[in-house]
Amino acid sequence: MDNKEKARLLLDYLHRIAFHHAFWFTEVEHQLGYDKAYSALKDVYSQSYKVFIDRLARTLGFEIEDGIPLPLLKMDEERLDSLIQSIGANWLANDGIWFQTVEFARGMNDAKRCNDSCWSRFSPFEAYSIKNFLKLDEQPGLDGLAKALNYRLYSVVNKQTIRREKDAVILEMNDCRVQSARKRKNLDDYPCKSAGIVEYTRFAETIDKRIKTEIIACPPDDHPEDYFCAWRFVCTGCEE
Repeated sequence: MDNKEKARLLLDYLHRIAFHHAFWFTEVEHQLGYDKAYSALKDVYSQSYKVFIDRLARTLGFEIEDGIPLPLLKMDEERLDSLIQSIGANWLANDGIWFQTVEFARGMNDAKRCNDSCWSRFSPFEAYSIKNFLKLDEQPGLDGLAKALNYRLYSVVNKQTIRREKDAVILEMNDCRVQSARKRKNLDDYPCKSAGIVEYTRFAETIDKRIKTEIIACPPDDHPEDYFCAWRFVCTGCEE
């Protein structure tokens, strides 16, 4: 192989590692259950990250500080923010490519079914990941949810407003890249309500199982000009 082929192979290896990691989690969940799978994931990620980053540091010759590659720590804030936004945009693009691939092959109904099922798995994982990242308590209540919503991948690709009220958290998606793109093309809103119900319900209950999710509006519902969808989160039994 020449260097170009080796570089392509290296990138394909990274793709395979990501899938192998996900397949391990899926099978542990299938065999041992949801709670045990997430408990194992916490230990696995901690150990495998250290092995992975230490080996890369030795191979590529960069230093590590507090588990983070030093080049990232030395990067100026504007460039680091741009990198974060770029990764978030790539995540959304990947989601859209999957949707359209299934839609073109099988039709809108199958694409929506797959999309909703995907969110039923990704949304609790993202909540779990954020919960660990922020070191939130097991039941952090509405304050914990309000904080966690600011760390979703969506938070760097869309514009959102989060309001903490006395007995609730309100989330408004003021600018959605998907819906705004459709609006520019004079298309109707994409009817994302079924996915949104799964997405926000599973996210909120993973942050704190006492939190319930209520729909204010989500396409195909009518909505005001200042947001595309809005959600209300309440917590029975939370001491706020």
